[in-house]
Amino acid sequence: MISVKKIAVFLIGGILFLGILNIGLNVWIEFKLPQLLADKNRSDYNIAYKDIDVSLWNTTLQVFDVSVAPKTDIENTNKKLGIYAKVPQIKVAHFSILSILFGDKIKADQLVIVAPEITLHKNNDKVLSHSKSIQSKIIEPFEKIIVVNAIYLNEGNVQVVKAEKNQLIASLQQLNLKIEGLVLNEKTLQNKIPFTYENYSINCTQLFYQVNEFYTLKVSQFNTTNTSLQIDDLQLKPNCSRKVFVQKIPKERDLYTINTKQISLKEMNWGFQEDVFFCKIPELVLNQLDATIYRGKMPEDDLSKKKLYNNLLRNLPFDLQVDTLKMVQSKIVYEEEISFEEGPGKLIFDAFNLKATSIQSGFHKTKVPDTEITIQSQFMKESMLDVDWSFNVLDSTDGFKIKGKLNHFNAEKLVYFTKPYLNVVVKGDLEKVYFNFKGNDVVNQGDFALKYDDLKVEIYQNNKRYKKNGLLTAIGNLFVKDDSGEELKAVSVKVERVPEKSFYNLLWISVADGLKQVLL
Repeated sequence: MISVKKIAVFLIGGILFLGILNIGLNVWIEFKLPQLLADKNRSDYNIAYKDIDVSLWNTTLQVFDVSVAPKTDIENTNKKLGIYAKVPQIKVAHFSILSILFGDKIKADQLVIVAPEITLHKNNDKVLSHSKSIQSKIIEPFEKIIVVNAIYLNEGNVQVVKAEKNQLIASLQQLNLKIEGLVLNEKTLQNKIPFTYENYSINCTQLFYQVNEFYTLKVSQFNTTNTSLQIDDLQLKPNCSRKVFVQKIPKERDLYTINTKQISLKEMNWGFQEDVFFCKIPELVLNQLDATIYRGKMPEDDLSKKKLYNNLLRNLPFDLQVDTLKMVQSKIVYEEEISFEEGPGKLIFDAFNLKATSIQSGFHKTKVPDTEITIQSQFMKESMLDVDWSFNVLDSTDGFKIKGKLNHFNAEKLVYFTKPYLNVVVKGDLEKVYFNFKGNDVVNQGDFALKYDDLKVEIYQNNKRYKKNGLLTAIGNLFVKDDSGEELKAVSVKVERVPEKSFYNLLWISVADGLKQVLL
């Protein structure tokens, strides 16, 4: 029978042996790790640290005050390009002892990166120079040093800087990243996404991105997982004034100012299938979008053909499917300006609610349901506008149907558009306005109906737009039928599409033709 004394000696001896082994392992790893990070480091980066702690009991390795810099930086200190990072703590959990003792890579279950400060210095003003940029600059060097099943990055700050002028291109604050079930090897490096994973999550605050010379994008909160995306307080704002923008562009182009309280996607599925991207979204919601679209007419016309929405979606080179798109309690303002002296004409759509179903690309598809869009909005802060619009992506003629109605509209509210743009003010009550059109890439036709009361026009002088032209106003009112009577006046409309103009221009000239027939 084994005595208690022998058991105690055995246990104490075992504990002492493990303790000595742990100390020895620490010493060995402190000798071995610099080799992995220096002599056997096949990446483009030097990695240094101040202290290291190894626990054999739970196979955890902690490295403190880590710094990362490109190897080329040692040779040329004046050329600061690549990734530079300072990390207070990196934790490698459940590592393989054999991989450190005898291998060229660290193998472990988890890699935890705590509060890193990361800056990417670039020789141009693009966040990604090409599609392989992340793979070559980050993924491949990482794969040469460590193999893990999960990565956790906590409370990091990331910046992308144009090296020449030390100009900030993009930044992420309080970045938290989680990738679990990670597989990264020579095989996965050949794929569009150079690694596979079971699930991921990314969240950060204060996202900043210099889109180009004209726009800056800011986001207060960004959250995404395998199946969801939520963006709070998105702002896309011009970097320059309208006058400067118009002077810089060679041809007419819209200038956008966009704010939205929240963008949300749920249960989305995306990825690559045989190297072809796909994205399927059951529901996309834009909550309280506020968009101003400005078009200065001073530059040269862009005479390229404008594609209708059927064509744009049909020819997308990937599989897109959005079952439902919603815009909730939004506002859209369109402004068009002939000269800076007179100011822009405005069309205002408040309380804008849109629902679109079956938004799809035509990629590898032979049959899709119609895209159907319903819109309810307050037009010019005056009356409710209802629109129903539909088209089929696979229709090679780019056919569409659109109908709408507007009730009890004070025509004088159009002064925001007609006065600066057409030099005309219309007064009177448009009691009922209806249109029902069917068109395609060539022509639009259908019915237009109007009931109105006491309609008058005022025409202003071209050189003094604040002063009414009495003669032209009198002549104009002679031709305008000021009252439709008790009946709704209906006419048939048929207009040819101007290929260089947008779908909305086609809709506008169709309505204008109907107004002309009824009023004159």
